Amino acid sequence: MAFAYPVSSCYSFHNLCSNAFSREPNLKPRKVLTTLNKIHRFPLFHRPAICRTDYFSLWEGRDSSKSNIFASVASADAVLDEAVEKALLPKGDTWSIHKFGGTCVGTSERIRNVADIIVKDKSERKLVVVSAMSKVTDMMYDLIFKAQSRDDSYTNALDAVLEKHKSTAIDLLEGDGLTKFISRLHQDISNLKAMLRAIYVAGHATESFSDFVVGHGELWSAQLLSSVIRKNGLDCNYMDTRDVLVVNPASSNQVDPDYLESGKRLEKWYTDNPYNIIVATGFIASTPQNIPTTLKRDGSDFSAAIMGALFRACQVTIWTDVDGVYSADPRKVSEAVILKTLSYQEAWEMSYFGANVLHPRTIIPVMKFDIPIVIRNIFNLSAPGTMICRPVVCENENDQGLVSPVKGFATIDHVALVNVEGTGMAGVPGTASSIFSAVKDVGANVVMISQASSEHSVCFAVPEKEVKTVSTALESRFRQALGAGRLSQIAVIPNCSILATVGQKMASTPGVSATLFNALAKANINIRAIAQGCSEYNVTVVVKREDCIRALRAVHSRFYLSRTTIAMGIIGPGLIGGTLLDQLRDQAAVLKEKFNIDLRVMGITGSRTMLLSDEGIDLSKWRDLQREKGEKADMQKFVQHVHGNHFIPNTVVVDCTADTYVASHYYDWLRQGIHVITPNKKANSGPLEQYLKLRALQRQSYTHYFYEATVGAGLPIISTLQGLLETGDKILRIEGIFSGTLSYIFNNFVGTRAFSDVVKEAKEAGYTEPDPRDDLSGTDVARKVIILARESRLKLELSDIPVRSLVPEPLKASASAEEFMQQLPKFDQDLANQRQEAEAAGEVLRYVGVVDVVNQKGIVELRRYKKGHPFAQLSGSDNIIAFTTQRYENQPLIVRGPGAGAEVTAGGVFSDILRLASYLGAPS
Repeated sequence: MAFAYPVSSCYSFHNLCSNAFSREPNLKPRKVLTTLNKIHRFPLFHRPAICRTDYFSLWEGRDSSKSNIFASVASADAVLDEAVEKALLPKGDTWSIHKFGGTCVGTSERIRNVADIIVKDKSERKLVVVSAMSKVTDMMYDLIFKAQSRDDSYTNALDAVLEKHKSTAIDLLEGDGLTKFISRLHQDISNLKAMLRAIYVAGHATESFSDFVVGHGELWSAQLLSSVIRKNGLDCNYMDTRDVLVVNPASSNQVDPDYLESGKRLEKWYTDNPYNIIVATGFIASTPQNIPTTLKRDGSDFSAAIMGALFRACQVTIWTDVDGVYSADPRKVSEAVILKTLSYQEAWEMSYFGANVLHPRTIIPVMKFDIPIVIRNIFNLSAPGTMICRPVVCENENDQGLVSPVKGFATIDHVALVNVEGTGMAGVPGTASSIFSAVKDVGANVVMISQASSEHSVCFAVPEKEVKTVSTALESRFRQALGAGRLSQIAVIPNCSILATVGQKMASTPGVSATLFNALAKANINIRAIAQGCSEYNVTVVVKREDCIRALRAVHSRFYLSRTTIAMGIIGPGLIGGTLLDQLRDQAAVLKEKFNIDLRVMGITGSRTMLLSDEGIDLSKWRDLQREKGEKADMQKFVQHVHGNHFIPNTVVVDCTADTYVASHYYDWLRQGIHVITPNKKANSGPLEQYLKLRALQRQSYTHYFYEATVGAGLPIISTLQGLLETGDKILRIEGIFSGTLSYIFNNFVGTRAFSDVVKEAKEAGYTEPDPRDDLSGTDVARKVIILARESRLKLELSDIPVRSLVPEPLKASASAEEFMQQLPKFDQDLANQRQEAEAAGEVLRYVGVVDVVNQKGIVELRRYKKGHPFAQLSGSDNIIAFTTQRYENQPLIVRGPGAGAEVTAGGVFSDILRLASYLGAPS
C-alpha cells in the first residue's frame, strides 16, 4: 500500500529527531526509526515520493544541508489500493456490538468475566470494543509527561506498565498463547522505551506521538481478551482499529469519522480476517494520512457506535459499572430510579448536561440507522439496563407505572453567569454576534444562553474557570459602548449551577414548566436564568450552587420520580410531641409505599437536650436515642441542622410546645424557607402587630404555616373557617365550647355533684393541666377565640376579650395546685346555685367562647342553654363549634368531636404535615 504523508508531520518528525540527536549524539537513529515506523503505520524505508530522502545520511551524518524532505510534496496524495478484491462483509442484524470500559477489563478476573459474556452471547456474529485496563491510560499519559519533563522515573513507570500486563497475561493465558503475547508485549515496551527516550531528550512530544504511546493500552487489552476467547475454543481475532477507522480532526478535542473511507478499510480488513468474533481496540483511530490519533473524550463508546453503524448491527451494548441510566445523579438523589428507556434525543440532552449516560456524539452514528444502544452493568447481569432508541420503540413500556413527561434531570456545577445589559442593545443588529465572537476568540465554552425578548440584555453561562477571561474580553470589546452608555454593565454572577429537565413528552404535555417552577418555588429556590428550546426536550434553569442539590431533589420528587421528602424538626417531645413521633413511626412505611411521602425526622429537641441525625432518626427507639446520644439543647444549632441538609429540599419545624419563646422564631424560620406547623397558640394569639406581620410573610412566600390544632385539637375548625371565607361566605358569628377540659367538667356537673369533685375527677383522669387553674381561668379559651376572630379578619388583641374566670378570686394567689384543690370546695356553692337556677329553667351550664363578627368583638363566659340545644347534647370532653354565616344563618354549620387529648391533637398536627406534603407535590 502507498500512503500520503503530510508536510506538517514530516516537519514535526524532523524537528523531534533533530532536537534529540543534537542533545544526545549517542542515541541510535535506527532504533528510533523502527519505533516511528509503527507510529505512522507504514515504513519510513519505503516512503512514497512525498518523504523520499536519505534519512540515515541526514541523521547519522548530521548534515541538514543534504536533506530536502519537502521536495516532492505536490506529487503525493495516494489512496487505498483499489486493486484489493472487495470482500463480501456481512452486515445487519447478525452482528451485535459490545463495548467494555476500563473498569470491566481492570483485572484478570474481570477479563475472564467479559470473555464469558461474549461466549454466552447467542448472536451469530459479535464485535467487541475494549478500552485499556483500568488506570492504564492515565499511566501512559504519565509516561509522556515524565519523559518530556525529563523525569528519569519514566523508565520505572514503564516497567510498572509492563509488569501489570505481564502478570495479567500469566494469570489468563498459557502455552503458545502466553508466549506470543509476552513476546509482542516486550517488543512494544522496547519500542516505547526508544520513543520515550527521544521525547526525554527533545523535551517535547507532538500530539501524534502522544496518541501513539497512549494507544498501546487498548492494543494490549484487545490482544488479551481475544486470546482468552480463543482459549475458550472459539475462533477470534483482534482488530487494531487504526487499520480501519479514519477520522478527521474537527477541533482540539473532537474528531469527525470518515464513514466512507472507514467502510472501505473495514471491507479490506475483513477480507483478510473473516472471523465471527472480533475484539477491536476502542479509543484509537488514524487520520486520512495514516497518522495515529484518538477519538478523544469517551472515545471507546464512540468507537463502538461507529462500528455499530459500519456493521449495521442489531444492537450496541455499552457495559459499565452501573445498572443503567438514572433519572438523576444517585449521589445527589438517593431515590433516583433506573430508566428503562430513553429516546436518542433525551439521552443526548442528558449527556450534554453532565449525566453519566454517553457522550452526545456517541449517539449520532447509531441514530442514523435506528440501532438501539443498551447500557448494562457487567457486575449485575440480572439488571436489564437502559435502552436508548427511537421514541416509537421506547413508548412500548408495559410496566412503567405512572408515566411522567419528564424522564430525568442533570446538573452542571461550577458555572458563572455573564449578563450583558444596556438599552443601546435593543434593535441593534450584530450585538449578540459581537458578544459571542469575543467569547469564541478567548476559547471559552458557552453552556447556556438566555435573552429577553426586549433585547435589553443577553445572559449566558460559562465554566467558572473561564469567566474572568470572558469578562475581560467583553469589557475590552465593548469599551466604547460602555463609555458612551449604550451598554450599562457587563456583570458576572459566580457560584452558579445549571439544572436541566429532560423529556421528549414535555412537548405534548401542558404545564410541565409550571410544575417545574412551582416545585422550585416551594423549595424556596430562586431561579437566576431560564432557557428552553422550541423542541421542548429540555428546560434549563440556573440556580445558586448551594441550592443545586435541593433544587434537583425538589423537582425530581415533584415529577413522581421519587418520594416527596421532607426534613422535620420536632420541638417539644412531651405528651403531644411524643405521641406525634409515635404516630409518625407507625405510619412511615405506609406513607412511603402508598403515598410516595418520606418524612424524615432530622432532629428532636426539648428544653434541655436535643437529638440530631444526618440521615433521619430511627423512630422505633427515639426515646432511647435521646437519652443515650442527646446533647445540650441549642435552638440555633438545631434549626441549622434540620434545614442545612442539602439532600432534602423541604424543611418543616413542628412546634409541639406552648412556649412563647419558640413561637417568636416563626417569622425568621418562614423567611429562611422553613415551613412551620404547630398546635402552639402563642403566635396567633400574641400581639396583633406580630401576628399580621407573620401572616403577611406567609402570603408573600411559598413557605407554609399550618396551625389547625391550635383550635379544637384534631377537629377541622380552622380549615372550615378558611374554606367558608375563601368561597365568599360572610361570617356572622362563631360560638363554641372550645375547651375539652371544661366540656368534660360541665357535662359531668349535674345532679348534686360538687364542682370541686368534678374538677378533681377531671384532673385524675388527665383532662386538666397539672394546675387546673390554667383551664379554669378561661385564658386558653380566650386564645382560641382571638385566633378565630383574627381568621375572621377582626383586628383584636387578647386584652380586648372579656373572660369569665372560674377560679375564685381568693384562690388565684394559691401557692400550688395542691393548695388550690384543697381550698376549692369552699367555693362550690356559687356554681351550685347557678346550676340549680339553670335546671329549674330546663337549661344547662356551658363554658363558651363567642366571636361576634357583626359587632367586631369576642367574649368568654359561662352561659345557659336549653336542653334541646346542640351544646347541651355533648358528652365526655367533646368540643362543638357553630358557624353562623350568610349561607348558614338559619341553621348554623356545626363541627363536633373530641377536642382534647394527646392522640387527637397529635393527629391534627399529623394531618397538617400531610397537607404540607400534598402542597409540595405528593399525590393527594
